[in-house]
Amino acid sequence: MEPSDRKPALATRCIHAGATEDPATGAVMPPICTSTTFRQDAVGEHRGHVYARTSNPTRDAVERCLADLEGGSRALAFASGMAATATVLELLDAGAHLIAPVDGYGGTFRLLSELRPRSAGLQVSFVDCCDPAAIERTIRPDTRMLWLETPTNPLLRIVDLAGAVALARRHGLITVVDNTFATPVFQRPLEYGCDVVMHSATKYLGGHSDVLGGFLVTATAGLGQRLHALRSMAGGVAGPFDSYLVLRGIKTLALRMERHAANAGEVAAYLASHRRVRRVWYPGLASHPQHALAQRQMHGFGGMLAFEIEGGEAAARGFLGRLRVFTLAESLGGVESLAGYPAAMSHSAMPAEARRAAGIGDDLVRLSIGIEDAGDLVADIGQALG
Repeated sequence: MEPSDRKPALATRCIHAGATEDPATGAVMPPICTSTTFRQDAVGEHRGHVYARTSNPTRDAVERCLADLEGGSRALAFASGMAATATVLELLDAGAHLIAPVDGYGGTFRLLSELRPRSAGLQVSFVDCCDPAAIERTIRPDTRMLWLETPTNPLLRIVDLAGAVALARRHGLITVVDNTFATPVFQRPLEYGCDVVMHSATKYLGGHSDVLGGFLVTATAGLGQRLHALRSMAGGVAGPFDSYLVLRGIKTLALRMERHAANAGEVAAYLASHRRVRRVWYPGLASHPQHALAQRQMHGFGGMLAFEIEGGEAAARGFLGRLRVFTLAESLGGVESLAGYPAAMSHSAMPAEARRAAGIGDDLVRLSIGIEDAGDLVADIGQALG
């Protein structure tokens, strides 16, 4: 049989990408290298590493892996998703203007609305990024960055990446996409021309609710080098043990995402038919306003969904209190199913008027669907809804 020149599928690359085997010993997982400094054979003559804030063998391994999965030139690992977000903003000069989604993650909203306007004079416009006309109307001469999130958190709305990138390029904007919900298994924004992809590795990449981390993946080597220098200066790097845990999690990413999405589809269909549910937000449902776009742009619909419950806040809190298989907790993307109340949890830092503008009501419940038996998840939701 002739040797194949076929590129390995993503499920195979989750396990083998980045040449993460240890060349010194042949260990199939790289050792956790805790050294903070590295011997130089002579002044300026080193073996690839000098100081752990700049590079570390374990961190380098997970960075090579994720760069391959996202189809990027370089990946950089950070201590958290917010550390990654804060560092990419260092590409902007003080006083610059950027555009961000009105319905994005609450932590990003707080950084962009409270901290960076005060500390760096950044000017931020929050708009409906699912509407290209709204983005274009907001672009100013001093606009430098378009920050996107798709699917959005918590309403699972879908942004047209190709359209947004075309618009950004016409105006010379850097395009950054938070790809946490989709992961490279279901969406690869760099393939649509985006400049930088951001991940909270705490979620699906780690996958087991036991590691904090973040990533930036760049389309070009030059942008990767700039962000590497900024990370080294700002210092928000991922530690070696956290890097190891994320790399371990990525090994099963493709398999886990398949189960997350299959379970989420069953839960979404059940909720959509329930008399106590007003609306379900899940891009895999035909009723989702961007379902067709999600079909074109994504390779699966993911494991996150949200729904609006009849009865408002009291009903939402009652539902959450009656769950038994789902755990009421912050975060998402682990093997266990989690339930949250955005108005008082993930998006509690947003002022009430900002939440209303984003469509995040007091009747909204967010679910991170795990990899348990789907029947058990549906039964738990059924008894909690009553």
